[in-house]
Amino acid sequence: MKKILRYTAAFALATAALISASYATTKIDNSRVSSVDNNVEFPSSNWRIVKQVFRLRIPQNNSPLFQLIIDTPSTVAVSNDIDVRDENGQKININISANGRIIIIEFPEKTVVNTRLLIEFNKVRQPIQGSTFIYRFSVKVVGSDTEISIGEARFFTF
Repeated sequence: MKKILRYTAAFALATAALISASYATTKIDNSRVSSVDNNVEFPSSNWRIVKQVFRLRIPQNNSPLFQLIIDTPSTVAVSNDIDVRDENGQKININISANGRIIIIEFPEKTVVNTRLLIEFNKVRQPIQGSTFIYRFSVKVVGSDTEISIGEARFFTF
């Protein structure tokens, strides 16, 4: 019995070690502009339905976010199962709308400032094989209707 438990534990650890994660960083390094710090995908890109997580940094002395606009790749389908969490893991109240490939996350409380946000796409349908998936991010801040580009995140298929 102990032998079976040891083999099961060893198999579970080996499986966890083989799951790869994709990371991306932004091209913009301006501390006064919001940016996408990195992103990670669970499980690896060999699966049809995956979870994708993006980390967004909101700098100090910046106006609070009103909207986060995400242009998704045409080769994936993102469900409305989206969570946004602050740097402490607490869920943030959001409203989600979609217009074709564009996902708009609105922050009704308008208190999103000086933090890091985790945007979790819990059910993303993507092809098993294909090209790189590129997400483009922009924001609107309170008091402005101007859309500010903050970067992009890339997921590579293996």
